[in-house]
Amino acid sequence: MSAPDLAVDLGRGLLLKTPVLAASGTYGYGLEYEGLADLAAVGAIVVKGLSPKPRAGNKPPRICETAAGMLNSIGLENPGVEAFLSETCPRLADLGATIVANVYGETEDDYVFVVERLSAPDAAAVAGLELNVSCPNVKAGGVAFGADPDVLGRLVARVRAATGKHLMVKLTPNVTDLAALARVAAAAGADSLSAVNTLLGLAIDLKTRRPKLGNVTGGLSGPAIKPVALRMAWQAARAVGIPVVGIGGIMTGEDALEYLCVGCRAVQVGTANFVDPRSPVRVAEEIKDWLEKNGTDLAAVIGSLRS
Repeated sequence: MSAPDLAVDLGRGLLLKTPVLAASGTYGYGLEYEGLADLAAVGAIVVKGLSPKPRAGNKPPRICETAAGMLNSIGLENPGVEAFLSETCPRLADLGATIVANVYGETEDDYVFVVERLSAPDAAAVAGLELNVSCPNVKAGGVAFGADPDVLGRLVARVRAATGKHLMVKLTPNVTDLAALARVAAAAGADSLSAVNTLLGLAIDLKTRRPKLGNVTGGLSGPAIKPVALRMAWQAARAVGIPVVGIGGIMTGEDALEYLCVGCRAVQVGTANFVDPRSPVRVAEEIKDWLEKNGTDLAAVIGSLRS
C-alpha cells in the first residue's frame, strides 16, 4: 500500500497539507516558531486573533496551569490587522506557511472591516478566515456572538457577503445547544466549523484568596477538556453537512484520530504547542504512522464511529 495522503481540501480554496492545524492563540503569528518547527509542514497556521486596531489585552497574570490543562485570559492582545498584513503576512508566506487568519470584534462592523481587509488584493496569501464568535457583543449587552442564534446568523451572513475566501466559524462550548448553533452558522454561509473554543473556568490561589488570573476567569484548554470537546465536535459533525475541524486536548496522533472518527475532517492543536513547538507536525506524522500500521487512509477513518 502506498503512503497515506494527508492532504485535506476544506473547500473554497482552503487546501491543507495535513489535517493538523496550529490553533489560534497558541502559535502566535507563526513567526515566533520559526527555527523551532518547519512552518511549511504545518497543515495550516491559524494566527492569533486580529482586530481593526491594536489591542493591549487583559492585565496579568494571563495564564496559569491547571490539572491536565491551562487557563488563559490574554484578552485578545494583537497588533491590529494592518500591522499583520504589512509586517507578518509576507514573511509567513515566504516561509511557505498556509495562513488562516482568526478574526474577532466587539461589533459586527469590526468583524466586517477586518474580513474585508483580509480579503483585499494585498492579503492574497491568507488562504482562509476563522471567526472567533466567543467575543462579547457590546451592542447586545455583552452576550457572546456565538451564544445567540439570531446574532450569530446575522454576523456570519454579513461576513459571508464581505468575502469570497473560505469562512470557518469557531464555535463556543459555553452554550446549551451547540448543534443548533452549528446549523445556524452553516445556513448563514460558513464553509466549515471549528469546534470548540475554550471552556470558561476559574482557578484560585488559596494563600492569597485571589483568582490566579488577573481577569478572574479564563478559557480552559488541554487534555482536561478533551472528552467534552470531543462530544461537542461529534454533535457539530452530526448536525451539519459542512466540514468540522475538531479542537480540544489533542496531544497525540491518536487523539486527533478520535476527532476524525467522530466525523471531523481536520483538527487544531493548541495547548500542546506550549509543550512541544513541533506538535502540529509531530501529530500529523503520528497520524500517518497509525494509518500505515493499520493499512487504511484518512477517508476510511473520518466518520467511522460505531454506535
